[in-house]
This record gives sequence, structure tokens and C-alpha cells, in this order.
Amino acid sequence: MNRVSSAIAPSRRHFLRLLAAAGLSTASAHLPAWRPGWQGAPLFEEIPAAASGIAWVHENAMSPDRYLPETMGPGVAFCDFDNDGWTDIFMVNSGRSDFYQPKAPVRNALYRNNRDGTFTDDTEKAGVAGGAEFGMGCAIADFDNDGYQDILVTAYGRCTLYHNNGNGTFSDVTARAGVASPGWTTSAVWFDYDNDGRLDLFLCSFVQFAVANNVFCGDNKLGKRFYCIPRVFKPTPSLLYHNNGDGTFTEVSGGTDIHKALGKGLGVVATDINADGLMDLFVANDTVQNFLFMNRGKGKWDEIALQAEVGFSVNGTPRSGMGVDAADFDGDGRQDLFVANVDQEMFSLYRNEGKEFFTDVAAPNGISQATRLLSGWGLKFFDYDNDGHVDLILANGHPDDMVEKYSQQVRYKEPLVLFHHDGTKLSNVSAQAGPAFQ
Repeated sequence: MNRVSSAIAPSRRHFLRLLAAAGLSTASAHLPAWRPGWQGAPLFEEIPAAASGIAWVHENAMSPDRYLPETMGPGVAFCDFDNDGWTDIFMVNSGRSDFYQPKAPVRNALYRNNRDGTFTDDTEKAGVAGGAEFGMGCAIADFDNDGYQDILVTAYGRCTLYHNNGNGTFSDVTARAGVASPGWTTSAVWFDYDNDGRLDLFLCSFVQFAVANNVFCGDNKLGKRFYCIPRVFKPTPSLLYHNNGDGTFTEVSGGTDIHKALGKGLGVVATDINADGLMDLFVANDTVQNFLFMNRGKGKWDEIALQAEVGFSVNGTPRSGMGVDAADFDGDGRQDLFVANVDQEMFSLYRNEGKEFFTDVAAPNGISQATRLLSGWGLKFFDYDNDGHVDLILANGHPDDMVEKYSQQVRYKEPLVLFHHDGTKLSNVSAQAGPAFQ
């Protein structure tokens, strides 16, 4: 796949370890007829935390005031930070902010792979605990081409860039690099937009939010607060940074369509939409239209989501875009797009028809039916059974913990969903995937 993201493209063996690290492992290379109550081998089985050594817990700072950042996070990335050939794990936690002052230290987690199915917490030794900002997402890549992977953490507050020193430790180089980006950043992607051999950085920016201008959402008569829909907050421009090659970055989005397009970005993927050798950007926005930034070269970007038909639903309305990914799911040589939304909005699988135009084929692939009552966040195209066809996994959960008080169908906790590609179309195989998907 001709694209760059924060994930590492693993080999089959590394992917099995990746799944185990995430609490899943493959039990078969072929699709079994597993279903609840049947004793056959499921596709995946859960690895207990006690067996892996991963005991970290995310703190979302939930409060009676229902501040919007509490509904989001955490990000996670798989990487090989010590170059030993084994996949390690970095996980983002929240931290101090204008609405949250933790009573006990809150920190990120960096787990080193022990090569035996277990992991060791190297966070403090590595110097990546964070906690000074309310963490959101992360993207990992070797931004200075020294052979070691570095860590970028987005946040409600300011970003943090950790440089890998090559000896198991990291240094906070945010100030020198010039990528602090105060505000509220969510997803990020490293990619080389100008083909100069250095990784540049795109940051999704979410809404204008602060305790001082917080909005009350709920029932005033009963005095009950609910989490606000992002629609009530103002949008912001996302940010593009050019890698100067000396450890510093320059923001280059000013004056471009990236700066002019005010959004509420929650997901981004970099890929070459039109096969011109230049990486483009697809951004999922929450309650406003999605963006498709086409890279025209020499620093010029065109936002074409409307004419490409990936900006709105088929009814012409904005949705709550969150998770995104890109892959050639139908094997025609063109990069297709996937975006997850909240319940009742349907998720979208956009087939690339060429000439910078897409068709939503979620319905014939069973995605619309399977996701109607779900809210999707992280997602990934991957080939779990090595049959040469791209499969899909969706991680879901409703952002409003009180949703069950006003909906009889939608639930706060939602299951994982797995789609298998049989060479013709995607099919929902969550029932065969194992108890973790139930």
C-alpha cells in the first residue's frame, strides 16, 4: 500500500506478536465456523493482562461537569523503539489541564517486548511518561533518519515530540523542533509530502475548547449535564509542518487550503489517491464535512472532498467522522478510503473510481447494516489470514456514557467488529472471531 501512517507494516510473525500485545492472538490461519457456544477454535483469543505483563490503565478524567476531552483518547502505537526486531508498544494517557488536576501522577506507557510473549514497562527509564498535557493520540516514525523511531504525542494542551537517543531513552525536543502546536490536536501522520526523503508532519486540530468558554449541555430543569456534541463548538484549521532536515520543522499550511478548511479533525491517513507520486491527505471531521487534500506539488494543496464525494453522506449531510484508513481493498490498483462515524450515520467504504472520484460501497459489503448502531474510532485494513485480500477491524464505543438513558438500541460499550474479504466483497465475521468480539 502506497501510504505512510503511524503504524508499522509488520511481517506475518511480527503481526502475530502485535495481536498478542493488543490482547489478541490468531488461533487459525483459515476462517473457522466459530460461534458463541461452539467449542471450535476462534480466529482470535484474548491474552490476559497477567500473562503479558501489561497492567497500564488509561485515566479519562471523567467528571460531573462532562468536559468534552473526557470522551476521547487514548492513542496507541506499535513500534520497535530499541531496534531488536521485536514489536514494542506505546500508549497515551491523559494529564494535567485546565479542567483536570490529577491527585496521583498520570503517565503514558512504553512497554518493551521481552521476546517471550511478555512485556516490561520501560516508561520511566525511557523518559516518555508525559502527564503535563492531556494526551490524545500518537504517531511514531524516524523523523531525523538516524535509524531510531521517535514519538509524537498529540494533546489537549500542546504536542510533545520525543527524540529516540538510540540507547533506550528519549529526549523531549518539542521546543527546538517547533511543533508544540498549542490547542487541541488529535490524530497525526508522518509522511513525505515533497519527496525530499524527510518525513513531514500533519496534525489534526479539533474544536476551540477551554473551561472558560465551556458550553452547558443537558437538562437545566433537572440540573443534569451531558457531554456536548462537537457541533456546538467552533472548528479550527489543521496544521502541516515541513521537515527542515536539521531537527526543526516549519509550519507551511498557512495560506493553503489546509489552513482555509476549518474542521474538527479526529482522523487522518496519508496516501496517493491519484497515483501521481505525491502523498495526499484524507481527514475525518466530526459534525462538519470531511476533507480530501490533494497534493499538487510545490506546496500547493486542493481540498476536493465535495466533488470527490467523500465529504458528506449520500444525503448531503456532515457526519461524525472519527477513524480512517486507506487501502486498495478491491485490488484495482487504486487506494480506497474508510471512515467511521457515530450510530445512525453509517460508516463509509469509499471505492476509488479514478479521476479523483469515489463511490460509497459500504452497503453491498454489509458495513452499513453491521455498523448502524455503532460508533467507530480506531480501525485498520489488514490481511489477517494471509489470503492476499484486505480485511478490516473496527474498534467501537459510544462517546456519551449516558446514551442508554435516551436510546433503547444504542449502548455505551460496543463490540469490536471484524470483516473478512473473500476476494469479491467484505463480510462481517465477528461471530466467528472469538469471545473478544462479543
